[in-house]
Amino acid sequence: MPSQSRQTTNGKAFEFSLLKAFQFVFGSVVKIELVENGPFEIARLCFESLTAKERAIFESNAVVAVKYLRDLEPKLSKELNQSDCLQLEVVADVEGQSGDVRDILAIRSLQNWEIGISAKNNHQAVKHSRLSNNIDFGKKWLDIPCSSIYFEEIKPVFDMLEREKIESNGTKLWKQLGNYHQSVYKPILESFKSELLRINEIEPENTAKRLVEYFIGTRDFYKVIKKRNAVIVQAFNLHGTLNQSVKEITAITKVPRLKLPSRIIEITWATNSFTTLLVTLTEGWAISMRLHNASSRIEPSLKFDINLISTPRSMFSNTLAVGKPDF
Repeated sequence: MPSQSRQTTNGKAFEFSLLKAFQFVFGSVVKIELVENGPFEIARLCFESLTAKERAIFESNAVVAVKYLRDLEPKLSKELNQSDCLQLEVVADVEGQSGDVRDILAIRSLQNWEIGISAKNNHQAVKHSRLSNNIDFGKKWLDIPCSSIYFEEIKPVFDMLEREKIESNGTKLWKQLGNYHQSVYKPILESFKSELLRINEIEPENTAKRLVEYFIGTRDFYKVIKKRNAVIVQAFNLHGTLNQSVKEITAITKVPRLKLPSRIIEITWATNSFTTLLVTLTEGWAISMRLHNASSRIEPSLKFDINLISTPRSMFSNTLAVGKPDF
């Protein structure tokens, strides 16, 4: 298995745990087909790298989550005929770059239906995006290119980081730059903030909507978050594709449709911070954007850690208790 962080390994392992839970919950009721592709194999290896105790905990969380999804999505357990199988697939990470944050798909091709799951192990971050000299975040995120002014402002900072990396043969550490939060992060975020506000002036409604869709995805999905003794199930039903009935069967619980924001209200700095911007939008959306270095060594690229700090009041979210497994 390729070298990767513990967080990544646990995340992939939880994806595999959810696949196993789907088989456990629905295997005796409907026909299931597993797509054993490359991402599936990686998830399986990550799961098998866990200890027996860890695997049991992951499986317990996954089963609780999938049993709850069964109540929300009647089509999971309702097939039209013997040819109507439930296909389960792990999605390649590259899909997230094109606006699809889902990790697992449950598909019924015969019904032209699918639901997606974003699986998280003990964290709620929605997306990680980078800034650098060459990344046009306006075009990539919002379909509105950044201005030349923005690139001229950030160029000296990223050029300096490039020189530091080259001159040290890639060995110099961020901490050796001194107060780099103020000397690097602050000016880049100031330019980023100004550019985002400029783009917002051009197309205010589209900017707000696309910003949220870029971070949480353009496809509806359930987010399943594994916690210590609980699992959280959230529904991002932006386009009304979740919670569908089938024939005479309706879901036990209603999942409301969420409204996308129509404008950005303000962009402010987090209290006593040179690293984090807070973006407040209409309809109850608010986003925290923390800039950080992905490596201890200096590189001319920085990474955002994006979190939803506020969602619409109609947001569907439920925390389910998970009992300790028997060992």
